[in-house]
Amino acid sequence: MGLRFIFMLTRNDETVEDAAQHLKTALAAGVHHIGFKDVGLPFDQLRDLNIAIKEGGATSYLEVVSLDEESELVSARAAVDIGVDILLGGTHVDAVLPLLKDTGIQYYPFPGKIEGHPSKLMGSIDEIVASAEDLASREGVHGLDLLAYRSSENVTGLMAAVCAAVNKPVIMAGSIGSRERIESVRKTGAAGFTIGTAALDGDYPADSPELETQLRSIQRDVAGVNNHISPFGPENLEESFAKITDTWHSTVAGKVNNMDIKLAKFEGELTWHHHAIEDEMFFVHRGKLMMKFRDRDEIISEGEFIVVPHGVEHCPVAIGGVCEVMLIEPKSILSPGK
Repeated sequence: MGLRFIFMLTRNDETVEDAAQHLKTALAAGVHHIGFKDVGLPFDQLRDLNIAIKEGGATSYLEVVSLDEESELVSARAAVDIGVDILLGGTHVDAVLPLLKDTGIQYYPFPGKIEGHPSKLMGSIDEIVASAEDLASREGVHGLDLLAYRSSENVTGLMAAVCAAVNKPVIMAGSIGSRERIESVRKTGAAGFTIGTAALDGDYPADSPELETQLRSIQRDVAGVNNHISPFGPENLEESFAKITDTWHSTVAGKVNNMDIKLAKFEGELTWHHHAIEDEMFFVHRGKLMMKFRDRDEIISEGEFIVVPHGVEHCPVAIGGVCEVMLIEPKSILSPGK
């Protein structure tokens, strides 16, 4: 899946008042992971946000930033009641774990010592790593929520050290507001990261401060960092076939997994043959093709296709001149040729 981008409907560690409107923008932009904090809005409004996130096909996150145990337990119970997918943050793990047992909610607590609001991560890298190892060893802890960019330590070193020390996914939080920082997060081995304030305030490098543009820019950069950018554009069949001069010799125009998309011009009749393990699809772009089988002949006209299963003897015949055919078949099949 690559690095996961989680859009937080939050500013300065509080869920924003207009979160519902921002959520509509995020869902329309195709954001798949969306979260909110346990402070800023009453729980009944957070419940409505969670319902809307799930109805929009996204995964929901509630991040606990309350510091005292009583408030954290209230938030954890609310997470269960609201039905979020993933509970982020919090530090009172031993008290929270029993509440989440058998709920199906994944739990990513904060490693290290957390102080203040907005939250800051205190302690040395060694101390934070020790905390991370302890938390990751607990049954019921599915991953960690590391406030890496809220630490005064070397952030890159901290992220790398924590990711190397645990065998569970780590999500990075804090001020991750540029492609360079996203790339830094990926290189450390993190599973994901959160952005809230930077996008809502229009501070992420983009063509516009508008939220939709901000989110699309973040998603573009995440796709680039994950190497999920497609290098392909549209291909014109008329132009592609015009470049083919020989008949019965195919040209590979593209690939889909282990399948080749081939273009060929057929003229006259090929020989009877079969393929032991490979199926073939013949799509007629121009002209008319007859496919001879041992029990019948089939006519394939322009815009039609036929599938020839493996093991079936067949003999392609171009009717009335040259026939332009697109073939989709495993790359192990050799080009047809007389």
